[in-house]
Amino acid sequence: MGRIICCGLGPGDPDLMSVRSDREVRAARHIAYFRKKGRPGQARRIVEGMLAADVTEYPMEYPVTTEIAFDSLEYMRLLAGFYDEWAERLARLARAVDVVVLCEGDPYFYGSFMHLHARLQGRVEIEVIAGIPGMAGCWNAVGQPIALGDDVTTVLMGTLAEDELERRMRSSDALVIMKTGRNLQKVRRALASAGRLDDAWLVERGTMPSERVARLAETDESDCPYFAIVLVHGRGRRMDAGQ
Repeated sequence: MGRIICCGLGPGDPDLMSVRSDREVRAARHIAYFRKKGRPGQARRIVEGMLAADVTEYPMEYPVTTEIAFDSLEYMRLLAGFYDEWAERLARLARAVDVVVLCEGDPYFYGSFMHLHARLQGRVEIEVIAGIPGMAGCWNAVGQPIALGDDVTTVLMGTLAEDELERRMRSSDALVIMKTGRNLQKVRRALASAGRLDDAWLVERGTMPSERVARLAETDESDCPYFAIVLVHGRGRRMDAGQ
């Protein structure tokens, strides 16, 4: 029996991978990763130059990404079938060999592998290796602490309804807003209504070669790349200020 080893790769810079993930990736003979059709895939890009010469690759291509609404029945049907198929393929493969599955960030934090993880329980041995979450790479790119003292930090999805975003933005100190992309304008409006826009940062492709960091209020984009996060830093007690 082999194993399925899911390696958290961190936020994008290969230097931010853990020693353990680096070791598993370099030793792998079978490697699987998610990607959009026609694209190399971000996880695969991170490990470029690290793979063994005789590695066998298994690109898991999403049947749909942004072509139809993510909350539609058709979207859910297509994705469920996709995860069912790949869980079966990986389970069969792992009967004989170890398979390394690549995952950006930390697999247990909104990682796509978790949809396979749920389907593989009891069928094969699974090991998950932690990675630095993408948001940590992004707030380090800004160069400010995301939270201090008794700040409450909330992680939001840009896909939430605008009134729900605004409500939660008002009730928290530090904010991390993921899945911005085509939702950027909605996120911007919600932040403005909550009185938080002037404190917000937009980080695109954090820690990657094309990283961009800007104050959200000073950008005029209607959307942004998939790998983008909006941050609002907390204002907790600072010891040097005597608060």
